[in-house]
Amino acid sequence: MFHVIPCGETPSGGPITVRKEDEGMATELEQGLLAGLLVGEGHFGGDGRQPQITLRMHVRHESLFRWLERTFPGGRLYGPYSHDGRDYFQWMVRGAYLREEILPLLECTIDAQLDAHTYGRLQLMKERYASRLQSLATPTSSAATGRSVPSVELPDDRRDEIGYVTPGGIDVIDPQPMPATGR
Repeated sequence: MFHVIPCGETPSGGPITVRKEDEGMATELEQGLLAGLLVGEGHFGGDGRQPQITLRMHVRHESLFRWLERTFPGGRLYGPYSHDGRDYFQWMVRGAYLREEILPLLECTIDAQLDAHTYGRLQLMKERYASRLQSLATPTSSAATGRSVPSVELPDDRRDEIGYVTPGGIDVIDPQPMPATGR
């Protein structure tokens, strides 16, 4: 059973505190906050060799990035950068941490009904880098997840738009063609 406190109310036990590093896994609230950040600001792509998820925002959000470092320690924080009048931090997740921790979290959180565009980008990243994500068991049916997981297609003229952001802050569209999928 979930106990929900209405927005703006402080629980009777005092103010809500930030989870300490030694408390283990992220809470449902922290997982939901990460998913929301990635839906709104995240980039799903890779560097041509491996998949990665990137979150880039203005330096005024530094405390949020420091929270990401503490709460999701398998990601890497880069910056601050100053490029073309923009000042920003960039958080990236790759490798085993993406495959074993973050991707399963997102697959249980992000679907086409929540945000079709983000879901499509996530699916394209998984398709493009399927061989690097093999060790991950991906739920594909309502039996596996307990809910409907609809598929979504991006228009044909946008299917090749798998991009990534370099540590220097440059957006790059991976020029490799998408693998044929028989559609």
